[in-house]
Amino acid sequence: MIELFSADTPNGKKISIMLEEIGFDYKVTKVDLSKDEQFNPEFIKISPLSKIPVIIDHKNNEKIFESGAILIYLAECSGKLYEQRYRNKINQWLMVQMGYVGPMLGQHHQFHHYNPGKSKFAEDRYFTISRNIYKALDTRLSESNYLASDEYSIADIATFPWIARHNWHDIGLEKFKYLENWYTKISKRESVIKGFKFMNEKDFPPLP
Repeated sequence: MIELFSADTPNGKKISIMLEEIGFDYKVTKVDLSKDEQFNPEFIKISPLSKIPVIIDHKNNEKIFESGAILIYLAECSGKLYEQRYRNKINQWLMVQMGYVGPMLGQHHQFHHYNPGKSKFAEDRYFTISRNIYKALDTRLSESNYLASDEYSIADIATFPWIARHNWHDIGLEKFKYLENWYTKISKRESVIKGFKFMNEKDFPPLP
């Protein structure tokens, strides 16, 4: 049994989607970020940086933090979505999401969606970076059905929940043909739909 400590965020959704994709039994323990539960001493014991998500694999007595590391762990445990022949490219596109797509879109959310009007410099900077992310992903997906190869992988699972907030970005997903097609295709997967609503039954991937 996998216990998922999480909140309803893109990083949280990565892991619930992955667990649905590989068919592992799991339970969700909610971490209420609005109440600063991520800073509770007991949580810090399993997440040193006070971040979600975290999993405990009770069968193997393993505790894993950082969403990219969790995806790799679950992929290796299940033997799914981490094809050996594509592993180098999967790792690269997974690191793109972890080191660039997530952090930069996250900053765009902060200044454009949550706190508009507080810093024109920050709003303009992160809007431009976010638009460039869309362009780069679109270019890659013009060459390949999925980010790492023509096969769906953990790189796609990691990136999808961030693009699922496209209506926050005001960039226009419809302007990026290949990215939109990729997003639409993934959003229809049964496991993605189930994983997306892991904390809210009414939550579905938004339409392009």
